[in-house]
Amino acid sequence: MSGPIQSIDLNADLGEGYPNDAALLARVTSASVSCGAHAGDRAAILATLREAKARGVSIGAHPGFADREGFGRRERDVSAAEVERLILEQIEALAGPALEVGLPLRFVKPHGALYNQAQRQPHVAEGVIAALARLHLPVLGQPRSVVEERAKAQGVRFVAEGFPERRYRPDGRLVPRDEEGAVLTDPDEIEAQVIWLIEQGVATLCIHGDDPHAVEKADRVRAVLRRHRVAPKSFV
Repeated sequence: MSGPIQSIDLNADLGEGYPNDAALLARVTSASVSCGAHAGDRAAILATLREAKARGVSIGAHPGFADREGFGRRERDVSAAEVERLILEQIEALAGPALEVGLPLRFVKPHGALYNQAQRQPHVAEGVIAALARLHLPVLGQPRSVVEERAKAQGVRFVAEGFPERRYRPDGRLVPRDEEGAVLTDPDEIEAQVIWLIEQGVATLCIHGDDPHAVEKADRVRAVLRRHRVAPKSFV
């Protein structure tokens, strides 16, 4: 890549009770904060929000299925109405601590299985977008997904997200985590993927806060961005 400096957001999923939140907030430009259903508790969420405010990091809500045992990553058979209600209730739960800290919620990124189902299941996408249309908040998701189609149809801002360390299928979907090779580890392969994602027009790159190597991966992605004259900058 060459030419004038571009910018892209670097986000992390935080407030889930893992030890790297403060370190990641020194490296990212936005944070999707757990609403306390799939992981995290009030103390962890408040600590993350306070650090985000101190660092000037934009925050959004990270609602997911209330499945702590499965970390919200097990798919569920849910209706559009159930998804809408889940999102509205969880965002309301996060809004209190955010108000206490003095931070506005700027976007929503569904978590885990809820995120994945919204990319390909029309009724789940409809529930997500119905909630966000009421809240007037943007939604993060994968390009060319069902949730992107529904967002554009309902006038909800869609923010295209990419995953530097996750392998993609030819159709643009992520390879499931339980398949061999789903997570990239080779630095050259990760660098090539970061550049490919930027060229595809994604607006934000995700670092998973529950990954023990999340800080190392964030540093690696930032180094790639520096080499290619891309500046980390929040999309909101």
